[in-house]
Amino acid sequence: MPVSPALAEDLAAAIAMLYADAELALIAILRDALAEGIDSPRWAELKLRSLGDLREAVETVTAALQDDANGAVAAALTTAYGRGRQAAVAELGALDIGRELQARRLLPGAAAVDRLAASYARDTRPLYQRITRAVLDTFRGVNARAAGTQLLTGITRRAAAQRALDEFAARGVSGFVDRSGRSWELAAYAEMAVRSVTARAAIDGHIDAMAEVGQGLVIVSDAPLECPLCAPWEGEVLALTGPPGPRTVRTEHAVQPTGLRGLLAPPRTVAVHIAGSLPEARAAGLFHPNCRHSLSLYLPGVTTRPPQHATPGTTYEDTQRQRAIERHIRRWKRAEAAALDNAARARARAKVRTWQAAAREHVAAHDHIIRQPAREQIGRAH
Repeated sequence: MPVSPALAEDLAAAIAMLYADAELALIAILRDALAEGIDSPRWAELKLRSLGDLREAVETVTAALQDDANGAVAAALTTAYGRGRQAAVAELGALDIGRELQARRLLPGAAAVDRLAASYARDTRPLYQRITRAVLDTFRGVNARAAGTQLLTGITRRAAAQRALDEFAARGVSGFVDRSGRSWELAAYAEMAVRSVTARAAIDGHIDAMAEVGQGLVIVSDAPLECPLCAPWEGEVLALTGPPGPRTVRTEHAVQPTGLRGLLAPPRTVAVHIAGSLPEARAAGLFHPNCRHSLSLYLPGVTTRPPQHATPGTTYEDTQRQRAIERHIRRWKRAEAAALDNAARARARAKVRTWQAAAREHVAAHDHIIRQPAREQIGRAH
């Protein structure tokens, strides 16, 4: 069977939920720290004294998150790699090489899994360093403005604290910048990192199994609503190894004729256009997080180009609009969790319902877009 990032989506979703739950816990810690004694004239003084307690509470959540996430990722990578390998066994099952591969019963490649786990740990290390600073900076900022707020602006301390909490909830624990310079919030960055590394494990398991039995060519599926990064590789043949760049080679036909007495006739060959190498395509963006494409074995002279998926009335930009709506829903759910009183909670809930209605309208207007409720959630605690 073909291999794709979808093989590991459930694993990534479970780990991403750890970060979403942690973000909710951090919002609650900050909300409760600001709310305690908020009507007392000594509120600012009390807040300064409680800074150490707040730091300890945040660091406790952060340490638990790091331990849980790293352990869950290590297990998920082993599972994803094994799924990719089993996909190769299933795909090659009708061939002698498939039976050979299945007979080996090899354990998932420890070296490959360890390498991916180390990559994930390196990419997410800045998350944990940023969390405590983000929460404490918000807390200090509210405290610094509290003393003169009502006198200078007419805004009550409670209203000022709620405004700061709303801003914090809107952006999440932000400040994580990836290699391309894009800024991410905590849960979104973690989800991207987890989806990327588990998808890579599944694909690596598949191609490693293919390479073990001497198969070196794969073909990319044609997926609906493809993004500009993936479009150049759709339906193309890729080499698992070798130099980058397109080329045409002659190779043996996957099905060889036999002579009158069952002897092999002279080898039959076929020209194969190779668009490039798989590492080249992946480096260019193929199999990015949320990618819909898959890889399957390419048998020269047998495998045909995949059919195109027409999506009339729906574009890639429409899918990105859906992602934006989901971000708005999550933003206002965080604001609801950060509310200091029922009035603020009701305002945030109304915004959630407005954007949920926008999601329903968007899906109804596009036949090829499906609503994904899980992407609108911010954690099991909500």
